[in-house]
Amino acid sequence: MGTKKERLSRLWALFCSVLYLNTFTFGGGFVIISLMKKKFVDEKRWIEEDEMLDLAAIAQSSPGSIAINSSILVGYKVGGAAGTIVAVLATVLPPLIILTAISFFYEAFRDNRWIAGMLKGMQACVAAIVLEVACSMGMNFVAEKQIRSCVVMAAAFAAVFFLEVNVIYVIVICIVLGIAHSAVPLLRQRSKQKKGGERREP
Repeated sequence: MGTKKERLSRLWALFCSVLYLNTFTFGGGFVIISLMKKKFVDEKRWIEEDEMLDLAAIAQSSPGSIAINSSILVGYKVGGAAGTIVAVLATVLPPLIILTAISFFYEAFRDNRWIAGMLKGMQACVAAIVLEVACSMGMNFVAEKQIRSCVVMAAAFAAVFFLEVNVIYVIVICIVLGIAHSAVPLLRQRSKQKKGGERREP
């Protein structure tokens, strides 16, 4: 785990990183996940890419804000319980301060065409960021020839985007498929061990 000084240094680096990401992130939870991937996977290498995918899936499927959920998971992974507290604090502070300041000038912002134009431009940027990280992380499945994961991913997208299936049903079905995918090899292994034990008996 390292010395106390090293742990404090790691927590401070975690706080600064999460604070920076949440201060300059616009567009919702999906954007913060993509930026966390770049910061903690590509840059700092505190988390493996497969782990980041798992954390993103848990954050998306859990109740509450994706940004808070992902910060809790990343903070716990990096620094345990203390990392969770630090990450959540760093996540909450920027929007709290920014929204408090904006509330005093809401009337001026509401009908300002310059602000409206800025937000339109940010929407395009957010879409590009989400698409880029989805493609970069999704291509790993293709490169590793995880055909089942690719099929499930494509089917889930088609169900939500084209068929307008409620995302809750899609998540539940994917959970069931994931459990089945993990359980089948274990059942086969136990079956082989049982047959092997029966053959050894006189």
